[in-house]
Amino acid sequence: MKKILLIIILTMVNMACDSTKSSNQEEEKAAKKLKVFAVNYPLFYFAERIGGPHVELIYPIPNDVDPAYWVPREDLDKIQNADLILTNGANYAKWMEKVSLPASKVINTSEAFAEQYIKLAEGTTHSHGGAGEHVHYGFAFTTWLDFKIATGQAKAVLNALILKMPHAKETFIGNFEKLKSELLALDAKMTALSTKLPKKAIFASHPVYQYLGEAYGLTIISEHWEPGEEPTTVQWSEFKHNLDHNPANIMLWEGTPTDETRSKLQSFGVNSILFSPSANTPATGDFMSIMNQNITSLNSYLE
Repeated sequence: MKKILLIIILTMVNMACDSTKSSNQEEEKAAKKLKVFAVNYPLFYFAERIGGPHVELIYPIPNDVDPAYWVPREDLDKIQNADLILTNGANYAKWMEKVSLPASKVINTSEAFAEQYIKLAEGTTHSHGGAGEHVHYGFAFTTWLDFKIATGQAKAVLNALILKMPHAKETFIGNFEKLKSELLALDAKMTALSTKLPKKAIFASHPVYQYLGEAYGLTIISEHWEPGEEPTTVQWSEFKHNLDHNPANIMLWEGTPTDETRSKLQSFGVNSILFSPSANTPATGDFMSIMNQNITSLNSYLE
């Protein structure tokens, strides 16, 4: 009888220990964060919004450097050791073609939209954003300026997070649905705004608005001007030639142009509108507030 009682007691103790062990494992799993590297700020923002407290974002790109032309050096080990590496697709961040990255961790967030990539003609060599000289070639890559594509990229982030951390699926889905509704609201606003824009060409200070133009029926003619620099005599001459053949009264800028440039554009009847692609980490606000401000700025010009 004593032996039986001892066996029962030992069994109960073992069951209690197993239960405690299982509980501890669940707590450890819930506390563990996914390390996620994003190749640009929009993807960083999507991962942050969807992943919430379950993700630890790795984003070493300085906010004064264009992420498309940034090259990691001492940060490469952190990127290779991340749980997820979120890429933009459309030949964005060409450094990725030259380094070894774990294929199982790399997620091309725009892969589902590859047929919508916009092919570029080779452009002139220039520099901006502290990235040194480079040339735009291959595909246009600011895919997220088509807010439907941006929504699809956010969904790709969602799916990748669920695969890596299925126990947080419900949280991820809830966060994504909120983000999705906001992105589609941007799409609706931009669609409505495009019907009010003058049926003329729109100039752009830089070739980064191709997906915006394609998605919302805008004819955008790109220059290669930098916000903090005065255009050269040759650039002004090229601009006047383009303007003669494509009458326009709006120029979109990635950053605020100089007063002199703005004034000279106004002398040609062209108004400068700040429309930030938000590829870089903003000094204030976030992706959503910046995109809403972009649309408000355009809308204010029309009122």
